[in-house]
Amino acid sequence: MTQIEPVQPYPALLLQKDSDRALVVSDLHIGWERLLSQRGVHVPSQTPKIKNMMLRLVKECKPTRLIFLGDIKDAIAKVEIEEWRDIPDFFETINEKVSDIQVVLGNHDGNLEPLLPETIKIIPPTGAIFGDVGLFHGHAWPAPELLGCSSLVTGHVHPTVAIRDPMGFRMTRQVWVKAPCDGEKLAKSLLKHLSAKINSNSLSILNSKVKGKLKVSQLFIMPSFNQFLGGRPINERKRGKKKTIAFIGPILRSGSVNLNDAEIYLLDGTFLGTVDQLKALS
Repeated sequence: MTQIEPVQPYPALLLQKDSDRALVVSDLHIGWERLLSQRGVHVPSQTPKIKNMMLRLVKECKPTRLIFLGDIKDAIAKVEIEEWRDIPDFFETINEKVSDIQVVLGNHDGNLEPLLPETIKIIPPTGAIFGDVGLFHGHAWPAPELLGCSSLVTGHVHPTVAIRDPMGFRMTRQVWVKAPCDGEKLAKSLLKHLSAKINSNSLSILNSKVKGKLKVSQLFIMPSFNQFLGGRPINERKRGKKKTIAFIGPILRSGSVNLNDAEIYLLDGTFLGTVDQLKALS
């Protein structure tokens, strides 16, 4: 059994199986400052702060490997000047501390490979497996093999919680989301995406792909490691004529994840309640 432990008070996850320890972070979005600059707001590069936090985590957690769950860079398709400058330096420094580094590609990671040291392993958006935990970015469907894991971990959403006080002031905070996941429903949605015929044999088809019993029962959504980014309030209520709250990513849109009953935690581990309970505060 793989131990899953948020590293308080950081937006990072530590996975442990026997002597193997994987430190997982998501959504660095290095180079995001250029968007503000284009709008006349000039912010110095925050990459040194992100790098220092990463080095501090490595020193505290002593991982045997690092797994980055996508969106290393901010520009989606091209590579900006800031990214050419900051990303190689970031990974060369981190690689000196941890030799085993894996990067799961996110939707912002176009042309990322030339920026990374050759020793870093690049993994497709369909994800990777550590023990019995499936890891993927979240903008694309996970590989069928990941549904043989008991837990899934994703990024991409940048989850926050919004709280409005009686005076009408609203604050947001980064959060962890731990949501129940209907593995059978997710399997059928994935099979449909793969153009497989949905019938009574659908689960046996998937079982043959995962080479074992369908196990997935919960989904963890990671906060972005770049704490300067905004995020989507997970407890946002429907307003006006809007019928649904559209969440990004195929798994959240599949209906297989029960977000209303999802448990919400601050980075320091404080349990705030379920999404349904927190909607009244948004």
